[in-house]
Amino acid sequence: MTIHGHKAGAALAIAADVRAGRRSAVSVVTDVIADIEARDTRFNSVTRILGAAAVAQAEEVDQAIAAGRDPGPLAGVPFGVKDLFDVRGEVTTAGSIVLRDNLPATRDAVVVERLRAAGAVPVATLNMDEFAYGFSTENAHTGTTRNPHDTARLAGGSSGGSAASVAAGLLPFTLGSDTNGSIRIPSSLCGVWGLKPTYGQMPLGGVYPFVASLDVVGPMADTVEDLRAVYAIMAGGTPVGEPDVGDVRVARLGGWFANNISTELAAGIDAVMAHLGQDRVIELPEVARARASAFLISAAEGGNLHLARLRRRSMQYDPATRGRLMAGAMLPAATFVQAQRFRRWFREQVHAALAHADVLIAPTTVGVAPRIDQPSIVVDGKTVSARANLGIFTQPISLAGLPVLAAPLAVDGLPLGIQLIGAPGGEAKLFAVAAELQRAGLAACRPLDAGYARKDS
Repeated sequence: MTIHGHKAGAALAIAADVRAGRRSAVSVVTDVIADIEARDTRFNSVTRILGAAAVAQAEEVDQAIAAGRDPGPLAGVPFGVKDLFDVRGEVTTAGSIVLRDNLPATRDAVVVERLRAAGAVPVATLNMDEFAYGFSTENAHTGTTRNPHDTARLAGGSSGGSAASVAAGLLPFTLGSDTNGSIRIPSSLCGVWGLKPTYGQMPLGGVYPFVASLDVVGPMADTVEDLRAVYAIMAGGTPVGEPDVGDVRVARLGGWFANNISTELAAGIDAVMAHLGQDRVIELPEVARARASAFLISAAEGGNLHLARLRRRSMQYDPATRGRLMAGAMLPAATFVQAQRFRRWFREQVHAALAHADVLIAPTTVGVAPRIDQPSIVVDGKTVSARANLGIFTQPISLAGLPVLAAPLAVDGLPLGIQLIGAPGGEAKLFAVAAELQRAGLAACRPLDAGYARKDS
């Protein structure tokens, strides 16, 4: 395992420069927009550039500084949002042509509003699986997002545009959603940091829904420091305390979570555990059934949400999404009820396991990103669809509503990632472990060309 260095948080560095007058917010935003226009044709991570509106907000940041007013902790920092977050003045499409004729949003999603109030500037909406139903960001309407580390490979999904734009160095942080792994999977395949907060912690106002029982929104970034700062603002502005990592009990998940993974990923987890000086292994019961329950709940709630529109406009849906939603809409109610009953039982089992460890470590995916021309992975010796099955390690954890921090392992070659899983409300301990792994060089994001790092001439 090769150890790579890390740098100070790019978002926080930009904000410090803007607040101190070393850079103007307008120059930062215009440079980022120009960089996206020049380079994103390779990756297809951005669906719309919010040019005029972004420059206008950047001007307001510069005016506040000139007038001696506090511009906010993220002054002038550009960011992008998965295209299911409302941005005032824009149509929220959720990656579908079905919604493209809707009226523009009259206000931002709550978390976008909070970031704006902190001085951050939304500059782009980002590609995704249609209606967030997939793990690959293969979209019949907006195209496939390509992995910046190898454009012949998938970026993962459904927040693929969010992860790829950070990995490509186009944006210092982005927002995504995670129902069954949609932040964690692309974060790991693209080699960036991502956070799925505790279920119910983040406000979902102004975010297009998918599965009310599981939906969560969170940030992606290229350093732990930036991820922590953005998360705190999204959560209401309270700074995240961080305990001493030596006081955090860590265990790895065995059984289901030790099967099917690549040898390099297994070695990476071994190295993390050895560095932390921990060797406890915990097995969760009935993980396969937990994954099946997450599948059923997602299909049933998603299908029910779209049923009326499917009856009228089914042929406008991405074919891969349409079939899964229609199948979900036809599930018997008793099946959904039983899945929810199992969900409650499984959550109790996971909480019991967390009495013995503060942070559980597990793989995020089975290995590196699949190729676009062969969008599949091997599970138990069988070749299966990547779009539906990249979440074999993330879906069971979603069922329990736990916070999970996706950490990119610092390895040669294509990115690999792990999940740091905590108890409800346990984000501070996740950040403590993540910060230690970053400090030790065991985990690090490697953006290809951080265009936002350019300085005024």
